[in-house]
Amino acid sequence: MKCSSTRFGTFEITEEQVLTFPSGLLGFPDHRRYVILDHDTEAPFQWLQSLDEAGLAFVILDPDLFMGKEYCIEVSDETLAEIQGKRGEPLSVAVLLTIPSEDPRCITANLRGPLVINPRTRLGKQVVLSAEYPVRHPLFPLPAPVVAGAAKVVVSQGCS
Repeated sequence: MKCSSTRFGTFEITEEQVLTFPSGLLGFPDHRRYVILDHDTEAPFQWLQSLDEAGLAFVILDPDLFMGKEYCIEVSDETLAEIQGKRGEPLSVAVLLTIPSEDPRCITANLRGPLVINPRTRLGKQVVLSAEYPVRHPLFPLPAPVVAGAAKVVVSQGCS
């Protein structure tokens, strides 16, 4: 099937590559069909490209790559039902990234609103976790600011 994107132009995918989010994503309830596209570099980032809106794409990442076992989410029975999953069945998890144009070193990951995907059914859901998980978790910690003398002049700044 042919698809178009403002970012990637026209490309072809198979029906098996289509992911459906029956509830849409937060803020985008009417956009339900997506495809995951690889980033054009060796970085582990991927794109979640909407098939319903050519201009809608999100940068995503597997949280295991930077959080490891520290990031453990529980999937509710309601979420399992929506993605037609079963207890114990392997599911995929991705988090949405924010890459600020003013300082790309300040990439953050939304750990509070991960995407849970059932690879078998190709159904997904964005879940909202408790406040213990931040919406803006720094992906790459910046070095501590350099402080000079008693005036405490900050030479480099961190992300806000």
